[in-house]
Amino acid sequence: MSDPTYTPEGIRPLPETEHGAGGEMEIDLVELLFQLVENIKYIIGAALLCAMLAAAYVFFLANPVYEATAKLYVMSNSDSAINLSDLQIGAYLTNDYQEVFKTWEVHEMVLENLNLNLTYAQMTDMLTVANPKDTRILYITVRAGDAQQATDIANEYAAVVKKYISQTMATEEPNILSVALRPNRPISPTKTRDILLGLIAGALLAAAVIIVRFVTDDRIKSPDDLQKYLGFDTLAIMPSLGAGIGKGKQYRAYDGKKDAPLAKT
Repeated sequence: MSDPTYTPEGIRPLPETEHGAGGEMEIDLVELLFQLVENIKYIIGAALLCAMLAAAYVFFLANPVYEATAKLYVMSNSDSAINLSDLQIGAYLTNDYQEVFKTWEVHEMVLENLNLNLTYAQMTDMLTVANPKDTRILYITVRAGDAQQATDIANEYAAVVKKYISQTMATEEPNILSVALRPNRPISPTKTRDILLGLIAGALLAAAVIIVRFVTDDRIKSPDDLQKYLGFDTLAIMPSLGAGIGKGKQYRAYDGKKDAPLAKT
């Protein structure tokens, strides 16, 4: 082991003793755990602060979003028996009917019937049409900031598309399987979930700051650090003297040959 480097500020640890022979920094997990425990009040404080900020957002700033869904059944009510061909045709019609909801004519009729002051782009963003796998049912879902508006738009889309398909595609009207009901609560924001996420995020953020400070702190702070990083035995511990020296303690290290300069913390 080579001799340590001495500087006016104190002892500079050797790279191989601080980071290991492979050049990688060694992290004492037990000491890191102690650091987290010692700073637990800051972690709890940051968690509570973020939870309060999340609560303030969801209760006072976030706009609620409501969701209502109407359902269309893509099958002629005159069919008395269903065979494989009927199922295949129903699947194809389902895909065709989904495209109907993208036409500007359908959007325009819904806007006129409900006297809405919205653009086609806004209507498209509010509307979602889905077809569950292996079914011939279309889910017409509308999201809006008002519960009644979401319900009215979803039901109006179902009624308009039902008639539009019959008139333009020369086929029988699909059946309305289920009308949309007025939602009792918004789907967003989810108050309990968002506050809990804020609590967890605050705790993780504070813990991350503590860990980064611990990993990047290479100062010698105790006699154990002298022995650990430099292999020196501590001869004596004395308080710092003078305002310019600082508030910490100083340690005089012994390397077997001569006294090393004071290492201050």
